[in-house]
Amino acid sequence: MSIFSKRFWIERDVELYIGKLLRYGVILSSIITILGGIIYVSQHPHEIPNFKTFTGAPEYLRELSTIFPKVLQFDGLAIIQLGVAVLIATPILRIVFSILAFAIEHDYMYVIITCIVLSIILANLFFGIES
Repeated sequence: MSIFSKRFWIERDVELYIGKLLRYGVILSSIITILGGIIYVSQHPHEIPNFKTFTGAPEYLRELSTIFPKVLQFDGLAIIQLGVAVLIATPILRIVFSILAFAIEHDYMYVIITCIVLSIILANLFFGIES
């Protein structure tokens, strides 16, 4: 039985797969973030944070294209930021998974609705207001 057949999806509870996707995404994000935190603290053992003034993330942590090279260099802040990116991507992947499941089930009204939701989220992610 193929994963792209309607029978496969009818016999399995799609909500269970979606729940697992969300759970694993949060767990993976937590592991990455904790690992990044440990690396960051080990790289900056005597640094004392200043909580009186807010300083945003450095420029290199604001885009995925600049985060990945720093992750490969074991930059603790970049690894933490990657964990946050994975956490943000988790519900987006859930929506994509739902679109595929609805399409396989031939439930086209929900495919359209879910595509609209995905397009709104992606538009806000890529074209949102910058500070």
